[in-house]
Amino acid sequence: MSDPADDLALLDYRRRVAGIYAGVRSRGVDEHGWRWWREQRDELFAAHPASPVPVDRRAAFPGLTYHAYDAALHLGEVALEPAEPIVLQVAHSADGTTRARRFAHLPLEFGGQVHRVSVYWLDVYGGGVFVPLRDATCGDSTYGGGRYLLDTVKSADLGGDLERLVVDLNFLYHPSCVHDPQWSCPLASADERLPVPVVGGERLPG
Repeated sequence: MSDPADDLALLDYRRRVAGIYAGVRSRGVDEHGWRWWREQRDELFAAHPASPVPVDRRAAFPGLTYHAYDAALHLGEVALEPAEPIVLQVAHSADGTTRARRFAHLPLEFGGQVHRVSVYWLDVYGGGVFVPLRDATCGDSTYGGGRYLLDTVKSADLGGDLERLVVDLNFLYHPSCVHDPQWSCPLASADERLPVPVVGGERLPG
C-alpha cells in the first residue's frame, strides 16, 4: 500500500506540471516560453518531493541538459492525418505495458523532409494523447528508449484544437525512468524510429 503523503506529493507534482504547460501556452510556444519551461522544470526536479531525481542526488542536481533552441524545430500547428487504427500494448522501460490505440499521424516537416509519427490514445483511466518519438540521436545524445513530445495524461500539452496539435520539437523531454530506473515508463516503438536526428529538446548530460 502506498504512503498517503507520497500520493499527495505526486498529486501536487502533477498540478505543477500542468501549471508549467499552461504557462508555456500563455507565454507562447517559442524560445521565450521554452526558456521559462526549462527554468520551471529545473526547479521542480531539484526540490519537489515527488521529483524523479532520487533524493540523495537532489542537493547536487545541476539542472537538466538540452540541445540549443532551434527555431527550425518550431513547427507550429500541425494538422493530424488519419491513420489505420491499431491497438497495441506499449512496452515499458521496466515491467508492464500500457494499452494504446493509434488514431492519427503527425507529419513533422523539418530538414527538408516530412516524417510521420504515430499519435496514440492511452487506454488508462481518463485516457490521454501520447506522442513518443525515437530518432537517430537515441542511444547517443538522448535516451535509447526515446523521448516524449506530448503526454496529456501528465498534462504535457502544447495546445491545439480538434484537428491540429501545436508542435515544437525543442520541447522533447526524457521520461522519468532516465533519472531513476525505479520508474516504469512507456517507450516509443523502435519500429517507428526516425532515420534522422532531432537535435533539439532534452539531451543526456555530457
